[in-house]
Amino acid sequence: MRFRPGTAVTRRTWQRTHTLLLLPITLVVALAVVDLVTPSIPLSPALVIAPALTASFAGPRTTAGVSALAVIAQTLVAVGQPTISTSVHVVLFVTLAVLSVLLVIYSALRERHQAQLAQVRTVAEATQRVLMRPLPERIGPLRIASLYLAAEDEAQIGGDLYAVTRSEEGVRVLIGDVRGKGLPAIGEAALLLSAFRESAHRHLPLDDMVGAMEQSVSRNTADMDSEEDTGERFATALLLEVPEREPVIRVTSCGHPPPLLLRPGHAVTVPSLRPSPPLGVLVNGEHPLDVLPFAPGDTLLLYTDGVIEARDADRRFYPLAERVARWTEDGPEALMHHLRRDLLAHAGGRLGDDAALIALHRTPADRRYHHGHAHVRSTARQDTARAERP
Repeated sequence: MRFRPGTAVTRRTWQRTHTLLLLPITLVVALAVVDLVTPSIPLSPALVIAPALTASFAGPRTTAGVSALAVIAQTLVAVGQPTISTSVHVVLFVTLAVLSVLLVIYSALRERHQAQLAQVRTVAEATQRVLMRPLPERIGPLRIASLYLAAEDEAQIGGDLYAVTRSEEGVRVLIGDVRGKGLPAIGEAALLLSAFRESAHRHLPLDDMVGAMEQSVSRNTADMDSEEDTGERFATALLLEVPEREPVIRVTSCGHPPPLLLRPGHAVTVPSLRPSPPLGVLVNGEHPLDVLPFAPGDTLLLYTDGVIEARDADRRFYPLAERVARWTEDGPEALMHHLRRDLLAHAGGRLGDDAALIALHRTPADRRYHHGHAHVRSTARQDTARAERP
């Protein structure tokens, strides 16, 4: 039997809807009975509550069914209370019927909007899988974990991007941020990712690789620019190369926020870089290459400006370096778990811009070459379990 992931979700939704449906049905029956038994307490005008409740969680057919039940109950009450003026019953009946029709229309429009939103999310998820392939948990001397938080509800990807590849020189990592956010920025993010992968495939040195990406992005954005957008398409990027055997990391910053270097003992430092302008601003410009120490046991945290520009209710920016100092002893997976929870709590559950983070942890040589992948997976599980502890 083929397993379909959506089947269990659909079944739970169906069960929840039918459980909630008991409330408006019970309400209709109770109001009708009370009105017939005690005519001195007119409760039938409250029958409209039942279809209103139904429209909040069910579709138009179910809402129409409950509305019909409420109209039938109103008719029975009118027949069972001949002492009340006929004109009053007519007004109540017409009011209930009109409101019921409006609620059915509202429910149909809401269901249509939800279907459109689900389709957009499906397309966004498919786009994310094509553009931003999942990062490996382990590549070369690194253990990796990543986090992506899109600002728009209907998007799973936006203007932030990252990618990892392996070359003869070592592991190459890209994290970037194109102008804009959400779904409109996907086209430019695709250009930058394609330029990175093409350059990495040619095994260019890191500084030549940045120049090739610069030319590729400038060439493609020139074709996309309108007269109003001329000079407005650019992207910040941070490119890194981690050699297999050397305890260093080579970094080129194109207008991107500097990474954080995490070391055991709650030590967090901001490496001093020589940034160049963002990609797409100066064609054939110089891109300085910085070499930083990156010893086994160190973790490098890469991020986009959507992280440090997230604000709380008092409009204060997220203090990334201060918060991350508490989790320098954790592995990449646990670190991402902590940051996701803490960042969303700081921003009130919703970010104003796309945010992406990558944690690169350099493993000791003995673990890397003697314990193999099983040890990495075991360590990852331990880190995740530690992060989920209260």
